[in-house]
Amino acid sequence: MLEAGIKAPDFELPDKNGVLHKLSDYKGKKLILYFYSRDNTSGCTKQACGFGELYPQFLEKGADVVGISKDSAASHLKFSEKYNLPFTLLSDTELTVIKAYDVWQEKKMYGKVSMGVVRTTYLIDENGMIDKVFKRVRAAENPQTMLESLQ
Repeated sequence: MLEAGIKAPDFELPDKNGVLHKLSDYKGKKLILYFYSRDNTSGCTKQACGFGELYPQFLEKGADVVGISKDSAASHLKFSEKYNLPFTLLSDTELTVIKAYDVWQEKKMYGKVSMGVVRTTYLIDENGMIDKVFKRVRAAENPQTMLESLQ
């Protein structure tokens, strides 16, 4: 994982409509940048819906929310529409940003070892510096924890 106090790696990824987003697009506001495994899985859906419900409160506190997974833009479009998600989901099919943020790691599930995205959330400040790192977060609790971290 990356550590707090360093410059967040820049990125340029497409959203559900193919529009490219860069880290610099969020300069001047705090950014909740969360990495998750897959659209429409139980934990990832709870996490996304939690961020969706709290999204107006994040905006009130001067923060935006962006989720990144290796799913396609088309998958993000369906996922976003199905759950009426008001924030941006970015597609990193090449794992470029996922690896840059050091969340592509070895995982164990039911005794099987594989590589995958470790659920991680970064709080990035207005100047693009990593303020806080939340490692191996609990999906359902992560949105509330991130809102409280903005206090």
